Amino acid sequence: MKKIVSLLLVVLAFTMCACSQGRVVKYSDLPENAKKIISEYFSVEGISSISIDREKGVDSEYEVRYDDGIEIDFSMKGELIKVDCNRKQVPAGILPEKVLTYVQNNYPSSFVTEWEKSDKKTWKAELNSGIELKFNSNYQIIGTDKD
Repeated sequence: MKKIVSLLLVVLAFTMCACSQGRVVKYSDLPENAKKIISEYFSVEGISSISIDREKGVDSEYEVRYDDGIEIDFSMKGELIKVDCNRKQVPAGILPEKVLTYVQNNYPSSFVTEWEKSDKKTWKAELNSGIELKFNSNYQIIGTDKD
């Protein structure tokens, strides 16, 4: 009986892992806005995988991964949710002007390596110096954290 229960738990664990990894899709399956951001600021070359992440059994976002570690997430409508440039600089054109100006004025020797929508009302920018900046939906600074 213990072996059957153990086997069922192993099967359940594998099933849960497989479901959480999402479904692999092609570049052509991405929404137009996502393809525009990729072609304007990154490249189609070097993409290692594109998948649709599922949350609670519902397609929730596209995840684009590059060979060099860059990760970009888009909503199902193609809106940018997150860009993690793997310790390299996020392209300036992706960042809102207010955020870019704030970083340049207050952290002149730093640059943004990650830009992420934390929730519906806040964004976070991680700097190469380890500082994390939090902005409201109008891109006004609302907090900072240091690693």
